[in-house]
Amino acid sequence: MTSPTLQTADVVVLGGGPGGYVASIRAAQLGLTVACVEADTTLGGTCVTVGCIPSKALLQSSEHYEWLRLHAAEHGVKVDGASIDLPAMMARKTDVVAQNTKGIEFLFRKNKVTWAKGFGTLKPGTVVEVAAADGTVTAWQGKSVIIATGSVPVQLPFLPFDESRVLSNVGALQIPEVPKHLIVVGGGVIGLELGSVWRRLGARVTVVEYAPTILPGNDDDVVKEADRIFRKQGLEIHTGTKVTGADVRADGVTIHVEKDGASSSIEGDYVLVSVGRKPALGGVDPAALGLAMGSRGEILVDDQMRTNLPGVFAIGDVVGGKLLAHKAEDEGVIAAEVIAGKAVHMHYRTMPGVVYTWPEIATVGLTEQEVKASGRAYRVGKFPFSANGRARTMGETQGFVKFVVDKDTDEILGCHMIGPHVADNLAQVVLAMEYRGSAEDIAITVHSHPTLSETVKEAALSALGRALHM
Repeated sequence: MTSPTLQTADVVVLGGGPGGYVASIRAAQLGLTVACVEADTTLGGTCVTVGCIPSKALLQSSEHYEWLRLHAAEHGVKVDGASIDLPAMMARKTDVVAQNTKGIEFLFRKNKVTWAKGFGTLKPGTVVEVAAADGTVTAWQGKSVIIATGSVPVQLPFLPFDESRVLSNVGALQIPEVPKHLIVVGGGVIGLELGSVWRRLGARVTVVEYAPTILPGNDDDVVKEADRIFRKQGLEIHTGTKVTGADVRADGVTIHVEKDGASSSIEGDYVLVSVGRKPALGGVDPAALGLAMGSRGEILVDDQMRTNLPGVFAIGDVVGGKLLAHKAEDEGVIAAEVIAGKAVHMHYRTMPGVVYTWPEIATVGLTEQEVKASGRAYRVGKFPFSANGRARTMGETQGFVKFVVDKDTDEILGCHMIGPHVADNLAQVVLAMEYRGSAEDIAITVHSHPTLSETVKEAALSALGRALHM
């Protein structure tokens, strides 16, 4: 059998998602030759093609539609007969995705990163074999390899994805009609975001969550406020409810549930299963390679993203932790810089998280319940958007900003927000925490008026016991 053609690069990146493409670009910026192996017809991975970007496009479109129906009149804007053109909405989503994927291709060309098109298989000795769609096989020998193979949605054994009636995030982004009744199994980020899209467009949406609350792991106050708001918006939420079985038909789905010992069934025309994601190891055989793995199927790495194999790094969802695109990107930068000889390491203390419902939810650091459980003395500051002038002008007064700070040092331990545009507003807190800043640091910083950012200043003042506007 003829050996595949061997090419060489300083760095071979296995996967072209947020972690992989950013690692490729950063390594190239540092003067290294880079080949990025990606089998999809576009770069960007799950996030850009079937995750973050298309979901936000649909969230934005559906928000506009709901605003026209429910809130335009409050602003003196009269709109009669607003209707949905679903094909046009989906076409816009596709165009937004294309703009992003083409942008990554441009960045590859600009930075002289080679896109090795095909399915990559990691071999011993930092070699990656690439099988192209036409059957051609080539091999890349890297001085270093970065594994960035991402994650895949978890399937329920009795409810496997068919992307027709039983949907993952992929199928939920391309339903050909507004569902009459969409059942969402899982009350986490993906379930609530995509459930919100279709509810706004007219679907009845029922969320079934096994945990006692939606958004498990978030600050209790945020969860309570989110639950109240989402129910008021029209989401039907069943927490503490276990899905025990399902019947899938050509025209719909019946799921069987159990709560407090009582069994019942829920009928819908589609079901979105969003019960989590797991590391994807396509092209990586840990046993054959001797690659150290964790208990949840994740690749074990140190704080420089090194695996136990010489010259092999891993980043992004495949290493576990919080499965976030921005986490993968930062890990990609760290891996590239370590390979280039820089003294850097990864840390996660100030890793932000966002839920792009409306209102948005944004969080960083420890929840109040985590700080309380640690036994550490702390103070809480809280400020509602209903007391903010800019929020009032927008008609967006739901939610609050909450700080958890050390009682003695005033260091910010965590910040949790639910409200308008908090995804962007969180960045100032992340920066403050990166420098181990205090509530006072934010409280004495001048914030423009009138802005939503003033809620952060006021919440910091509240933690000091001296909020001005409440």
